Amino acid sequence: METDPLALLRRASEESPGLVTKIDDALASLETEAVRVGRPNLGGESVLRACGKSGRSVSVVSNNSGTAIEEYLSLRGLSGYVSGIFGRVPGDPSSMKPSPRLLQDAMAAAGRKPGECIFIGDAVRDVEAGEAATVGTIGYANKPGKYLRLATAGAVVVVESMQLIADALMISGGDNEQVR
Repeated sequence: METDPLALLRRASEESPGLVTKIDDALASLETEAVRVGRPNLGGESVLRACGKSGRSVSVVSNNSGTAIEEYLSLRGLSGYVSGIFGRVPGDPSSMKPSPRLLQDAMAAAGRKPGECIFIGDAVRDVEAGEAATVGTIGYANKPGKYLRLATAGAVVVVESMQLIADALMISGGDNEQVR
């Protein structure tokens, strides 16, 4: 039985396309509620702050709804650290990673080329999207078993702590690279 709501949304688009918008709206509502009670990844907010301090711009690229991402950033006082939000296109699950579409949209909006960007992701589909968009991907192994899967998928490096990324950004200074 499938328990991943994003996988269910993809499946609905294949089996019941007429219901996709309604299902996507319901999922976006649930995601927005979840950010109010969910716990952030340790070090994630430090990465945003380190990017800001070192002059790097950040775009959030996610299979989650843009509304939920905006709510999360607003609740945590982080909106000012993010220049663009690229959540799944409402009613269009094909926009989700591993499709490179959201990464390409983010780069176009920022006026950046793939070689000027890095993408941080915690799933194989993130690495696949990065490769399809020709953007190097840092794998974030936030759960047991992910390290090997992300490395095997082709992540340029895999970390188990977002704080390591934040620390590296502060050490390297203002290279003005775009971090996603």
